[in-house]
Parts: sequence; C-alpha cells; structure tokens
Amino acid sequence: MQVLYVIAPQDFRDEEYFKPLEILKKAGIQVITASLRKGKCIGMFGGNANAELSIKEAIDKVDSFDALIIAGGSGAVKLREDSDMIELVKKFYEKKKLVAAICISPTILAKAGILKGKQATVWSSALDKSNINLLQKYGAIYKEEKVVIDDNIVTASGPEAAQQFGEVILRKLR
Repeated sequence: MQVLYVIAPQDFRDEEYFKPLEILKKAGIQVITASLRKGKCIGMFGGNANAELSIKEAIDKVDSFDALIIAGGSGAVKLREDSDMIELVKKFYEKKKLVAAICISPTILAKAGILKGKQATVWSSALDKSNINLLQKYGAIYKEEKVVIDDNIVTASGPEAAQQFGEVILRKLR
C-alpha cells in the first residue's frame, strides 16, 4: 500500500501533513511526499518535509499509488494554480483511486472538476467564505462538517480535523 502526499513547497499546514502521515506510517503504509519541486519543504510553523517527487514526475507514476492526499495551508493556493497539480488530481480520480484533501486544498479538487455533484467540505471562517464559494462555483455540494466522504473522495475542513482526516483515509484504504 502506497500513497502520494502532496504539500506546498512553502507554507503547508504542518499538522495537516504530519498527523495523517503518522497515522498512515504507523499502519505500515508507505508515504511518498511530492511538491511543486523536489527537496526541502517548509510548513507554516517551521516543520520540515522532503519532497521525493515533483508533481510533474508523479503524473507518470499514478499507477504506483493507492491514494492521493493533499495538505492545506496558505501555500496550497500555489498548488491550485498549477496545471500539473490539476492533471494529477484528474488522473487519480479517473483511475478510481482515493483522493483526499484538507483545509483549502479541496478547492484544488473543485478546480480539477471532480467535485461536481459531490458533497465536500473546505476551510472557511466567519469573515472568509471564498473557499466555499469556489467549491460551489465548480458544482460541489458544501457541507459544514469536519470530514466529508463522498464515494472515493475525502475532504476535511482544516487543522482541527487532521487526526480524523488521517483516520478516515486509513479506513478507506483498508
């Protein structure tokens, strides 16, 4: 069992990467980290991760993975604007593999067109509903919940859902 975990090269949300990562690794699942470029990635709170693959390289390796997970954080906006990231999401979805995203990264799934008619959640606040609007713009049915499962898509609302997000992914993989 092997999953691809995508993070932004800078400003990924630490707990949205490290908590699910720990849950998956404890269960014996191999996790390969990818980003816009290979090498050192830095979280919003200074956590360090090493991207073993670039997103571009990962596109040709989709068959090697059982799932795609995307961490959030302010850096995820850069992922959403990346055409290779959008292509990667589409490929995982077309091959009916598990696709999971947390915080603002469900907007990447929306932009890739895989949330049309699907239930999903995303990070928002009292002052910022832009991510909900983006999900709805691309046809998603927004649910105000910590974690939402719709078929082979798992979305989570943010850092407070990181533990549950990791547990749900593990359950879906088993």
